[in-house]
Amino acid sequence: MNTASAFARREWGPLYAAVRRALAERRWRAVPMTLAAVVLTALLHLVQNQPWGLGPVEAVGFVRAADPWWLALLRTPLSLFVPALDLPVWGALAQILIVFGIAEITLGRLRTLAVAYVSTLAGTAYARIGVAVGPDGFLGLPSSDAQVVDTGPSAAVVGLAVWVCHLYRAWLTAGLVVAAMVAEVIVKNNLAGKEHLASIAVVLVIRAVVEVRGRCRGHGSRGGTRSGAPPIRS
Repeated sequence: MNTASAFARREWGPLYAAVRRALAERRWRAVPMTLAAVVLTALLHLVQNQPWGLGPVEAVGFVRAADPWWLALLRTPLSLFVPALDLPVWGALAQILIVFGIAEITLGRLRTLAVAYVSTLAGTAYARIGVAVGPDGFLGLPSSDAQVVDTGPSAAVVGLAVWVCHLYRAWLTAGLVVAAMVAEVIVKNNLAGKEHLASIAVVLVIRAVVEVRGRCRGHGSRGGTRSGAPPIRS
């Protein structure tokens, strides 16, 4: 039991303390962007399931590899909050509430949105590259995937989860997220799972660059840098 408690404190202690402190001090005022995202996702779900609603939501929030780049970039910000039609919406809402909420507290609103956008865009870019390469090429995709709608909030959720875990040194949790996405690809072998892995890859590359730059700045200063989970947003 002591070993398990010690592991839990190492794995989640700093992150738990940061989230608990913010919620204790500000309660729901600590996550206004997250609450707005949950409401927007629920609203888009309700609209797209109306007889008249699918077309308008598709026009402003559906992204496919077959779309022109300018149109995909125009739709991508809203596509983060369009839940998949074939999955229960409560899952998407729970993911956004938990992961976006933790990220908003630990990273700040602008950085959370930036990581979410880059994660989603990484999946979108991979789909286009994969379709262009074709099914016979390395990491290629069949041409039919060009018509598949992108992942919605899930790629952003995965990217944010890995970013926060890496930032707070929750290595096992980060590994479990990656393993779950790999298992998804093995079991389902669908475009969404591959886009999730693309998002993770891009996030890990960016985090590696951030770490290297931080170490270079630390070596160049007199005081050095602190190891372990950061006490400030990074």
